[in-house]
Amino acid sequence: MKFTTKQNEYIAHIGTDADKRWNFKSGAVRSGKSFVDVTIIIPLRIRSVAGKEGLNFIIGVSKETIERNVLQPMRERYGSNLVGTINSRNIAILFGEPVYCLGAEKQNQVAKLQGASAKYVYGDEVAKWSKDVFDLLKSRLDKPYSKFDGSLNPEHPTHWLKEFLESGADIYLQEYTIFDNTYLSPAFVEALCTEYEGTVYYDRFILGKWKRAEGSIYRKFADNPKAFYCQVVDRINLDIPYKQILRSQIEEITIGVDFGGTVSGQAFVATARTQNYQDIIVLKSERHLEECEPNDIDRIALDFAQAVFDTFGRVDTLYWDNAESVLGRGLQHAFASRFPRVRVHGARKYAINDRIRCTLRLLGAGRLFYTDGCETFKTAISDAVWDKSKRADTRLDDGSTDIDTLDAFEYTFERDIKRLIRSA
Repeated sequence: MKFTTKQNEYIAHIGTDADKRWNFKSGAVRSGKSFVDVTIIIPLRIRSVAGKEGLNFIIGVSKETIERNVLQPMRERYGSNLVGTINSRNIAILFGEPVYCLGAEKQNQVAKLQGASAKYVYGDEVAKWSKDVFDLLKSRLDKPYSKFDGSLNPEHPTHWLKEFLESGADIYLQEYTIFDNTYLSPAFVEALCTEYEGTVYYDRFILGKWKRAEGSIYRKFADNPKAFYCQVVDRINLDIPYKQILRSQIEEITIGVDFGGTVSGQAFVATARTQNYQDIIVLKSERHLEECEPNDIDRIALDFAQAVFDTFGRVDTLYWDNAESVLGRGLQHAFASRFPRVRVHGARKYAINDRIRCTLRLLGAGRLFYTDGCETFKTAISDAVWDKSKRADTRLDDGSTDIDTLDAFEYTFERDIKRLIRSA
């Protein structure tokens, strides 16, 4: 089994420096941080306290991420006999020992740790945890042999975990950049660097730095919108200098609808997805700031869909803001009458920052475009900025920028984020 220089450095410190009460690996994505943990550290730690008083824990953002990031990779190396699955009591049998697997993204998870004495804890994606869970965990590591190992990607520089790492507690910290993983394909590293270039995520996910999100979110687009303009055509014209996408390459056209409140508007965005989840093309966008009755919204949405049909020949799906169920049901009835083949569903409304990261990667990779008739989209994405008054990464939403259009746009692709990223 081969390890990188950075990983071998960590392995060499097991039993000495990397044997503190708290042991962390911090840094870039895909830098090899967790490979050492699932291959050596977790099995070693669990077996070293077997039979001793106290409980074992693996804590992650959710049980799903624990399975994906920790248990599955470990199972691939050691087999299902040594690495079990999480049962209904949140326990997995690992190397003959019961291990509680808990999600830490919400404060209500704290109750699952109360009263427990922990002899070993592994933490996955620690910077994404609720601070309350981490604070309670400090009092649970109450044995002379209790230890914690954890990995994380840095976030903003005033994050509570960064404060702890600099607190002078009994901590061993090793920091990684993506370039420390010499087994990654150079083409993959270059592509990821390009996709995150000019964004806060380059500093965090490539260089492994704690960096504040400031200024324009989509600076690459805002600096040069023309670079992302395209036309949907039936035949490529080599004399035209801008991007052209064949109509035959489009696999699905989706409309996103965001219902406005008292200080915002009704936003409508249509996007096309090309074959194999390669590109996203914004086909049309509108925003209506006037006060609208439900029937008005139905009419505007139907007219918007008709315009997309007239120009591009299809609309497959519509996703509406699921916070407004009454208005959503109105759209379902209206489309069932006029466009019965269009699937109409509530949006899932995944985490905004997940949607932002996907958009940034698409822009960075040259896979997101807009066509004529998308002025509100162009303005919304160009004007989007981080809220400088917030410590955590928060998109400014005070009415000064068009968040409605961004939401409607994101509803059209959020369900495909994993597929879009995998196809990069």
